[in-house]
Amino acid sequence: MTVYRQRLGGSTYEFDGLVELLGKASPRRSGDELARCAAESDIERAAAQATLVEVPLSTFLTEAVVPYETDEVTRLIIDGHDTAAFASVAHMTVGDLRDHLLEVAAREDSETALAALSPGLTPEMAAAVSKIMRNQDLIAVSRANRVTSAFRTTIGLPGRLATRLQPNHPVDDPRGVAAAVLDGLLLGCGDAVVGINPASDSPHAVAELLHLLDDIRQRLDIPIQSCVLTHITTTIDLIDKGAPVDLVFQSVAGTEGANRSFGVNLALLREGNDAGRSLRRGTVGTNVMYLETGQGSALSSGTHLGTGGRPVDQQTLEARAYAVARALDPLLVNTVVGFIGPEYLYDGKQIVRAGLEDQFCGKLLGLPMGVDVCYTNHAEADQDDMDTLLTLLAVAGAAFVITVPGADDIMLGYQSLSFHDALYARDVLNLRAAPEFEDWLQKQGMTDNTGRILPVDIGSSPLRALGGGL
Repeated sequence: MTVYRQRLGGSTYEFDGLVELLGKASPRRSGDELARCAAESDIERAAAQATLVEVPLSTFLTEAVVPYETDEVTRLIIDGHDTAAFASVAHMTVGDLRDHLLEVAAREDSETALAALSPGLTPEMAAAVSKIMRNQDLIAVSRANRVTSAFRTTIGLPGRLATRLQPNHPVDDPRGVAAAVLDGLLLGCGDAVVGINPASDSPHAVAELLHLLDDIRQRLDIPIQSCVLTHITTTIDLIDKGAPVDLVFQSVAGTEGANRSFGVNLALLREGNDAGRSLRRGTVGTNVMYLETGQGSALSSGTHLGTGGRPVDQQTLEARAYAVARALDPLLVNTVVGFIGPEYLYDGKQIVRAGLEDQFCGKLLGLPMGVDVCYTNHAEADQDDMDTLLTLLAVAGAAFVITVPGADDIMLGYQSLSFHDALYARDVLNLRAAPEFEDWLQKQGMTDNTGRILPVDIGSSPLRALGGGL
């Protein structure tokens, strides 16, 4: 294990191995302080970042953050590493990679160049370089990096911002769910997915919600995909029983232990992916997985220890979750950036920074990356912070964001974005919905030819079939 040293401000700082160096170099966040892997002062953090700049990228292929022998995520990362794609940056340090990414982002061929590089980067490399980048650096590279996926709509195209319409209900009442779906559709939301977090995880309740969403889709002939965010084993069983499953959902994390706490492993995730694809329900693409992540998930389950028993910082572990995701070729991936609470991301500043890091690392690793721009009611954050993060993510080319009625999820008990918030971002930044969904909106008379939402008389709209049943 390498011992790293840096002299700064008249003092010499020592970092015992890559795990400690990555933790000390992270921008301040409460989760790392809780895990006792954070820098103890701003000057120690600066010393760690100055040290990290000089670390060769090749180090990440020989010094594991989480042991190879005991963690299948590490084995996935190392065994799947593309040495040919890595060759162009193999001679670089972390600091060189930052400069290279910013130079590539300014080129006309940035999208192609970043896509070619992606398989050669490990999550730990992506996390490391993000730690020495300013917010504007993260945004610039993210914006230049386009990753697309498709099922019934195409996600991640330039000039587009898709949305998940999240019609959660405290008791899974079909009328309440349908009302929220109608509300979101009228405001141009739902092109990424109409996705419900069920109040009950019973297969019967999940199946009823799946049939409800599929009935709405077919009655209104909407090019959308639906998802009920139950455990992957429940979804696989429902597929076997003939339920109308579009997307297969699962929360994933960056260590084998954290995934085990979710009740999954890589083999089960691959089984779910195969089961979803076997239905062949997509019309413009075959991506069927919907995966959620979030900084702090490994820490919250006590599965965050790495090489030498040292705690690994939560952002590095989050980036490792993206290795799990990219192995499944998903339609959608989003970090639920402020959902776990202030113990992990204390305030608006930490939430904003984490959201930009996750967007950057996810896209750099080749994912159609979205963000649930959110916070819990006991965090030191408010809707102004969410406005800031939404705007920055939209500038950075986020594939999609999550929207709920009134920005208040009454089932999960947290604050996210409203349908109107997505309209604001599309309007001020000249962004549009996914093309297939936008065509449907125009045919319903719900948008003009620029994609701007128009008032709709529900009585004369095809949506009356849905609204009239409420």
